[in-house]
Amino acid sequence: MTALGVAETARLVSNGEAKAEDVTRAYLDRIAEVDAEVGAWAHVDADYALEQARALDRRRAAGRPLGPLHGVPIGIKDIIDAAGLPCERGTPIEAGRRPTRDATAVARLREAGAVILGKTVTTELAVYTPGNTRNPRDLARTPGGSSSGSAAAVAACMVPGALGTQTNGSVIRPASYCGIVGYKPSRGLVSRSGVLTQSPLFDTVGTMARSIEDVALIGDAIAGYDPADEAMRPSGPPRLAEIATSPVPVKPQLAIVRTPVWERAEPDLVEAFAELADILGAQADSFDLPEPFDRALELHRTVLHADIARSFARYWESGRDRLSERLQAIIEDGRTIRAVDYILANDWVRVLNAGLEQIFERYDAIVTPATTGQAPASLETTGDPAFCTTWTYCGLPAVTVPLLAGSDGMPIGVQLVGRHGQDGRLLRTARWLSERVAEETR
Repeated sequence: MTALGVAETARLVSNGEAKAEDVTRAYLDRIAEVDAEVGAWAHVDADYALEQARALDRRRAAGRPLGPLHGVPIGIKDIIDAAGLPCERGTPIEAGRRPTRDATAVARLREAGAVILGKTVTTELAVYTPGNTRNPRDLARTPGGSSSGSAAAVAACMVPGALGTQTNGSVIRPASYCGIVGYKPSRGLVSRSGVLTQSPLFDTVGTMARSIEDVALIGDAIAGYDPADEAMRPSGPPRLAEIATSPVPVKPQLAIVRTPVWERAEPDLVEAFAELADILGAQADSFDLPEPFDRALELHRTVLHADIARSFARYWESGRDRLSERLQAIIEDGRTIRAVDYILANDWVRVLNAGLEQIFERYDAIVTPATTGQAPASLETTGDPAFCTTWTYCGLPAVTVPLLAGSDGMPIGVQLVGRHGQDGRLLRTARWLSERVAEETR
């Protein structure tokens, strides 16, 4: 049962072929079986999870309306508040913190009928210092970060889907390393209310699962206007799953973009992307981004470090000695950034997006690496987010699908990036690409 995805689990429970309680027990048993080695979970309360499941079974038995995720267990990254569970944010400074209200995304999952299974491990305050999670594909390797536990839990079939967050590469990178699908929505599609603030310009709540349809289903459940998040504007439902699973009207035209950090790509990745270009043939053009994009990583760093210094000021003032040396260095750097440089770095987002609009006028999506290659064979790092930074900086939707493999057999994700607000179309294109690669490699 734990090998099933979100859509199939919801169908079985809604049709009465399985009970939510039985599904939840199966995942709790799976966690007991494998998590001692993987370390994906920061907190799991079996009684808490089972009571939710029983309530959902009573709802179905009473003939009441069911949500699209009825009975589906979901993992929640431990910087996202869920009432009744600890949210310690990967730092001893927050030990014992237990919020009394749900984050908006969690509240919407409950409304959709999901079972909040538990809290997944995050890196320290969702920055770079790793937690205890290991990559289930190879326990000697990093699962990536900062959504380490969410990616590892999904990959190890301890939960069918999970929430993560991305401020640089924290959904796309761990999804790639762990061989699952990771989806980072357009800026402003999903509320960040009740989520640890790192950078208001970049913070994004994303979804992880083992299929494109499943990340879309979770995305549909958590999307929607929330006046508590100033980045959001009223809009209709995105219909992600409906669009993602619909036939493509015409074969997509793709732009294979190496980005200015191509020199960081490992040989396995370079070879794999050359093979991908051969498979796509006339359906794709390869080119480099023009000069202004060379500045994207530095512009992102300027905003991010200044925002971290501001957002984490209370940790700096009251618990500096309990922060990692790396996070201390980021905060110290952020405190030195000049206001004019910060403002200009914010302004450049519009400039780069204007340049990307010219690409999206011709191409359905940008195809680019999700990471520099396979997951590093170390637990002291979460890997390099450089292939994600530009797209996070610009606020564009991105999805990674596990289409490639390195010389060690470890997965390498292919990242697709779309036009802002066209998330469903991006997911549909990613599904088409996945099917095309599968056909060519049979």
